Amino acid sequence: MTLNAEWAARWLVAAGDVCDRDRAYLSELDRLIGDGDHGENLARGFGAVRGQLLSSPGGETPAELFRTAAHTLISTVGGASGPLYGTALMRAADALQGHSELDAQGVVDLLGAAVDGISSRGGAEAGDKTMLDSWLAAQAEARAVQAAGGSVEEVIEAAARGAAAGAESTEPMIAKRGRASYLGERSRGHRDPGAASSALLLEAAAAAVRS
Repeated sequence: MTLNAEWAARWLVAAGDVCDRDRAYLSELDRLIGDGDHGENLARGFGAVRGQLLSSPGGETPAELFRTAAHTLISTVGGASGPLYGTALMRAADALQGHSELDAQGVVDLLGAAVDGISSRGGAEAGDKTMLDSWLAAQAEARAVQAAGGSVEEVIEAAARGAAAGAESTEPMIAKRGRASYLGERSRGHRDPGAASSALLLEAAAAAVRS
């Protein structure tokens, strides 16, 4: 099995659904250590992406869809999350350019490109209590399963599991980036909202494979 533009479209539409469903949860996480608008921002941005796809798919390859979604997120999502997610998808599109389908290695490449984009755009490192912690864990899990000969389905499921674990791992961390870093020690004990939304989005990617 490989993943094509149909899967990419299902993922991005599901991302809009998930962000809409969990906007209150994500904003509450953000209220505790940030501005309190993470859920609303993502619901607006990924809702716009979903609307575009439902009215006009707009791409024949995953790269084309990711690039269009990236531009939409950057232009519609406030705060840091729009540029970060937009850059992640833009880098993923660049990495997958010319490929109409993704195999297990393609999923690993997608994740690696997204990690590079988030890191370069936000300047975060592992352990800074940001969305990068979720993506790094997703990348590590996916890479391990792919190296062991796992199928594309197994690799993307591993990415979703890793992202969830990565989001959970941010709870005991002290934030070193963004508004949460102003809290210092008081940021400990709270899950990073960007890591939480990343886990939800990668679970949506895995769900799009199951469907």
